[in-house]
This record gives sequence, C-alpha cells and structure tokens, in this order.
Amino acid sequence: MWKRLPLYVKILIGMALGIVAGMLAVYFDLTKFTTDWIKPWGAIFLNLLKLIAVPLIFVSLVKGISSLSNISKLSRIGIKTISLYVISTVIAVSFGLLLVNNFEPGNTFPEHKKIELQERFGSDISLKKNQADHIKEESPLQFLVDVVPDNFFKAATDNTKMLQIIFFAILFGIAMVILEEKKVKAVKDFFDGIDAIILKIIDIIMLFAPYGVFALIAGLIVDFSGDVDLFTALGWYAITVIAGLLIMIFLIYPLFLRIFTPIKYTDFYKSISPAQLLAFSTSSSAATLPVTMECVENKMGVSNEVASFVLPVGVTINMDGTSCYQAIAAVFIAQVFGVPLDIYDQLLIVVTATLASIGTPGVPGGSIVMLIIVLTSVGIPIEGLALILGIDRPLDMLRTVVNVTGDATVSTIVAKTEGKLTYPPQIIAEKVKS
Repeated sequence: MWKRLPLYVKILIGMALGIVAGMLAVYFDLTKFTTDWIKPWGAIFLNLLKLIAVPLIFVSLVKGISSLSNISKLSRIGIKTISLYVISTVIAVSFGLLLVNNFEPGNTFPEHKKIELQERFGSDISLKKNQADHIKEESPLQFLVDVVPDNFFKAATDNTKMLQIIFFAILFGIAMVILEEKKVKAVKDFFDGIDAIILKIIDIIMLFAPYGVFALIAGLIVDFSGDVDLFTALGWYAITVIAGLLIMIFLIYPLFLRIFTPIKYTDFYKSISPAQLLAFSTSSSAATLPVTMECVENKMGVSNEVASFVLPVGVTINMDGTSCYQAIAAVFIAQVFGVPLDIYDQLLIVVTATLASIGTPGVPGGSIVMLIIVLTSVGIPIEGLALILGIDRPLDMLRTVVNVTGDATVSTIVAKTEGKLTYPPQIIAEKVKS
C-alpha cells in the first residue's frame, strides 16, 4: 500500500509523524536522542538534494539551450522569463508593504522582549553585518563581476554560486547552437545520457524523501521547543508575513495562470504539491529544484526545453517570498524602533528588496544578509534583526514554498506563450504511456 501512495501523500505523512515525534521528544525529554540519532538523517537528505542541484542545473541548461534552433529563440525566452520574475517580485514587495502598514505589528511588540532578543542574537547580527558591509563596499557593478566565474570547477563546489554556473551553462549551450550540428552531435548525446542518469538519481533520492522530511521536522520541533514566549511575542509579525506569502500563492499566481494559461488552479497545485512540500521541509529552492523540474515537466506538461532554462534561472533570481518578507520585516523593525518611513523610503524598499532578492542564495537563511542591505538603505537599525531571527526558520520554510511556486508558474506561462505546454493532464498521461 505504501508503494502505491503518491509522493506528496508520503511526504505529508512524514511531516505529520515528524511533528508528533518532535513533540514527544520535548515532552519526554528526548531532545538529545532526537538531535543525535534522528536529526542527522534530515541533514543527509538535504545534502543529497544539494549534491544533485549543481549537476542538474548545468546539464539541464546546456541540454535545453542546445535544443533551441537559434539564438533569437533563446533571447525571446530569456526576456519573457526575467520580465515575469521581476514583475512578480515587485508585486510581492508591494503587497508586503501594504499589509505591514495596515496591520502595524511592530507597534504591539513589548519592550522587555525587544531587549531580551537583542542580547540573545547580538553575535549573530555582528556576523551578518560584516557580510553585508563587505557587499556594500563593493562596486555597483560587482554583481556583474560575480556572475562571471574565473574558475568553473570552483564555482561548482559552492551552491551559493548558482549564477556563475548558470552563466557558464548558457555560454556553453549558445556555443553548441552556433556550431554545426555534426560537430556537436556527440556532445549532445553525452548530455542526453548524463541527463537521464541525473533524473534516475533524483528518483532514487526521492525514495528517501518521506524519511528525510520526518527527520527534518522532528529536529525543527526540538530546536524551537523553548521558544514559546518568542512565538507569542512575534505572533502579529508572523501572521503578517504569512498573509503576504499566502496572497502570492493563492491570489497572485492563480491570477497569472488565469490570464496567460488554460490551466485550472486545482490541477496546478496538485501537480506541484510534492515540490511545495519538499520546499517547506528543506527551506531551499536549490535543493528542491530536481523535484520542481520533475513536477513541472511530467505533471504540468511543460517542455524540457523551457523548464530546463526557466527553473534553474528562477532558483537564483526569483525570490518572491523572500522579497515580500524583506519588505514586511524592514517596516516591522522600523515600527518597533519608532523610525518613520515616508513614501520615498517605502519606494526605496521596493527597489532595494527587488534587487537584493535577485542576489539571494537559494539556501536556508540566505535572505538575512540581504535584509541588512534593505534595512540600511532606509536607515533602520540592523540591531532589529534580533527581533526576528528566532522565528525566521519557520517563515523561511513558507518563503521557499512561495519561491518554488513562482518558479513553476513562470515556467508554465513561458511554455504556453512558446507553444511548449501540453495540457490538459489527460493528454500528458497518454503521452507518458506512449
């Protein structure tokens, strides 16, 4: 019976059992046992996903670009992809500002809790500040310098250097398109074989997904077992962030799909639910990429040609959940410290959060460093990060769901506009059977 269950059901069962196991561990004082013997399995699962992320991105991009007939087609898809990602990010930031200015969660924060959290997370803030200061001292064009790797193999060993990997993959794929077919046929066949191997590795890794998710959730419950007061104090802030993220998932993305595609909301969310659940468990859009690609191609009917370009690019530059959160967090901290923000400041937050989200690594906690840049751009004390660091991990999980959902939405829209979308689902099923 277990074998016949869909993947998303297995992952849901793993999450539910993980919550139960974590709560029992806290109740019966088994936190050390959970940390030593259960949590490591979650780390192993996360490492397996990260292990396959870089080769998947590189091979998928090269394979997808080399399958295009000409460079003009690539540029057309690229312009559509980046435009949709930027538009959705601006919308996410705008909704975040709208919510936080109406709810005003920062005005309800107790003074004693503010002092307590500043003392508790002071060292973490200093570390993040140093990283942000280093970024701010760089040239305005440094982001372009960072995109071009001086050593591809060095970049391939660092999951935060996804843009460099994407750059080389695009360059590699373009060269294959320009060259004569007979000169690159052997290379194309090689990448086809590697792509098939990587997809099979993903299938093997996903057999472990329910157990890995169980371990991740159990470990998370144990880690936050002593922070009940913190969650209470930050309740309104968390509700505001969650509201903004849910608006993106259940309002903005469905609206995009309704306007640009014939896809039903229920079909879309049913198809990508395994990727969403995995994104929630891992807090990493890069680690979730293999499953996102599988869901989008095999269940939504997006062609590999489009998915292999749009999704890897989205992992790096599409951070709707992160940008929405950054806008809310910045204004929340300003409200707590009594820093007034006029319309110019809020517009500056929109611009800065949009640009910062593009450079945010698709890994857990990557948004904190970029948030410092947003805070300093409008003169908000970065010490306020201490107010939200304790609750960041659960919200990071939901932010990642938004990012992954946005990637899937844009890839579907681009595929439809390019005539590369096979829909409705029964057509896909018949295609898979054949």
